[in-house]
Amino acid sequence: MKLQLPGKKTRYWQVFWLCLLAAAALFAPHCLVDAVAGGGYFHYAGDFNDQQINFYQYANSFIKQGGSFSWATDLGSGFVNSYSFYLLGSPFFWLTLLVPARFMPWMLVPLLCLKIALAGGGGYLWARRWVRDEDWSMLAGCLYAFSGFTVYNIFFNHFLDVVALFPYMLAALDDAVIDGRKGRFPFWVAVNLLNNYFFFAGQAVFLIIYFFCMLAGHAYKIGPRKFALLAGETLLGCAMGCVLLLPAGLSLLQNPRTIDPFNGMGYLVYGKAQQYGAIFYSAFLMPDAPYFKDMFSEGILKHTSMTAYLPVVGIAGGLAFCRGRRSHPFTYILKVCVVCAFVPILNSLFYALNSSYYARWYYMPVLVLCGATASLLARPHLARRELPRAWGLTLAVTLSAAAFGLVPYTDDDGVTTLGVTEEPARFWAILGVSVLGLVIFGVLWHFFRDRQRWPTVLLAAVLVFSFVYGSVHLSLTKYAQWDTDSDLIAETYDSVQEVKEALPDDAFYRIDAYGAHNNLGLWFDKSCLQFFNSTVAPSIMEFYPEVGVKRDVNSKPEVQNYALRGLLSVRYTLVAKDADSNWQGEGMDGWDLVGSTSAYQIYENKNWVPMGFAQQYYVTADQLDQVGEDSRAQILLRAVLLDEDQIAAYGDLLQPIPDDGLTNCTQDTYAEDCTACRGRGKLYRHPHRLYCRDGLRHRPAGVFQCALRRRLYRRHQRGTGQNRKGR
Repeated sequence: MKLQLPGKKTRYWQVFWLCLLAAAALFAPHCLVDAVAGGGYFHYAGDFNDQQINFYQYANSFIKQGGSFSWATDLGSGFVNSYSFYLLGSPFFWLTLLVPARFMPWMLVPLLCLKIALAGGGGYLWARRWVRDEDWSMLAGCLYAFSGFTVYNIFFNHFLDVVALFPYMLAALDDAVIDGRKGRFPFWVAVNLLNNYFFFAGQAVFLIIYFFCMLAGHAYKIGPRKFALLAGETLLGCAMGCVLLLPAGLSLLQNPRTIDPFNGMGYLVYGKAQQYGAIFYSAFLMPDAPYFKDMFSEGILKHTSMTAYLPVVGIAGGLAFCRGRRSHPFTYILKVCVVCAFVPILNSLFYALNSSYYARWYYMPVLVLCGATASLLARPHLARRELPRAWGLTLAVTLSAAAFGLVPYTDDDGVTTLGVTEEPARFWAILGVSVLGLVIFGVLWHFFRDRQRWPTVLLAAVLVFSFVYGSVHLSLTKYAQWDTDSDLIAETYDSVQEVKEALPDDAFYRIDAYGAHNNLGLWFDKSCLQFFNSTVAPSIMEFYPEVGVKRDVNSKPEVQNYALRGLLSVRYTLVAKDADSNWQGEGMDGWDLVGSTSAYQIYENKNWVPMGFAQQYYVTADQLDQVGEDSRAQILLRAVLLDEDQIAAYGDLLQPIPDDGLTNCTQDTYAEDCTACRGRGKLYRHPHRLYCRDGLRHRPAGVFQCALRRRLYRRHQRGTGQNRKGR
């Protein structure tokens, strides 16, 4: 059986414009709210506000200025490895370079609409080969564009890049295997790999599943020669897409978050039983806000993208199709994916066997689910036989979720309430909208299934209901954090010029933030201790835990770790004005109020140590391990950490730290240590010489440090062969 594409004229642009207009309608009310009461441009919640808006603006400016190292990224990190995962390979980001950086916050909604439109168009292009009906193929594309996965991941923004581009790669694979078309598949492999190397790892696994299920279902017929050509095109696409994978991958391999293997039973079962319930109901209920838990309180549930919901039709079409076409490739694919979702080690195949739980690969089986639903509806006899039972089952399972809001629960204080959900009102809204969609589907099926305009009626219902449920989801996510994020623009975009004028530009220094939003450093072009980025330099990931700071997806050193501020050359802390009383309550010594802006009180660190100070002592790793984590930053103000090889090479130039240098870590001695470091910091390096600011007139410790730096530099020259005549 060789399937050919339908001979009818493509309706790609119809699907594209329908999805674009529906997406614009979805965002328009919230953009209006932000324009009137939110400070200006559309802002959402969580990652969207703290990462995506400032990442796009900063990267736009950085690319145009040129460079490869970003001092504004955490403590300083390579630009490629820090932003490849988020945007650097995305064609959507490169499109925004046509826009001035200062306008980027206003561009994110048009970009989101474009991504949703391209996702719908791509879903349609892929589905029309298998659905064999243009009307129902349009439905498949629109279902995919407004699936729960798409709406949920507006929160992450750059995940929608993957959702938008993947269907084109899948359609190109079908073209290559079935029609023998060359060139398209390697192109889309390269585009998807370049777009996001991490998601591409999961796409590669899914393509393997897809390929073998197509073979098993006899949709693909491929001989050795065609297989070799396909393998060659795959390798060619991967080679073309490795432009960012190679530099970013080298950094990623050293990132502790990517080295988190399973152990024992963790390969086979999830640690919490409720995880299975959450996975099961993710196909029946519209998604909740990414940062909330409702029905289930245990397990890894937040920020996981765990949803396979489809508007109106739900999972009913997929269930009916799998029952009626048990030997179809779609049935095989969906069954394999269900098994993968429930087995931890199989789920992690889509994330390079990392044990951290995510469901961010669901968009791929969701696309197949959309195709299966459209294929069922395009075959009236099959739909009449299978759909009523599947619809009834889907409605019954969806309604069964009401039990979580009705069972009695007695808390530790002996108070009994109904329901085990965190926020009953939010839960009932989600359940009610999900049931409403299925009821609409049942009513439309009953009255319109035999009419000629049935596909058009259902398509219109899907688009209108997508606006309804999408608005509910956006509202639950956005306005639940309104009190927190209503001042986002005032503290970031609107404060750029004020902060620039308030902070001096006389030396390199870092800033800190208190009670403010993440990633202020990107707005103000200063290295900031409070930073939210998962892929910064591995050295930052390794450094922070050694000084008592947890570093996973972000850097958030506590204010009590005062010595870290001196060690890292923090000169100013920006305290949000509504948090100033809390800052005063911290009782932090050594900070003076030196200025203010509309949004911030500016405190200067009296113990600021300019970057680039010399050391007289060294400390070993064993010695540092014996010191409490909270005191290690102060020890590193007194001595440089050297490993055994470094001690063997430079031990004669430095002295071991005295025993009393490993104790007495207090705020008073911290101030003394910072003063000493500033005294040893008057050293500068020129490409061909080292010197002290005060030359030989500097005090003896400074003379020693100058000699030390000169000897180290000459040793480096000898090692690299640069210390020759004529140099």
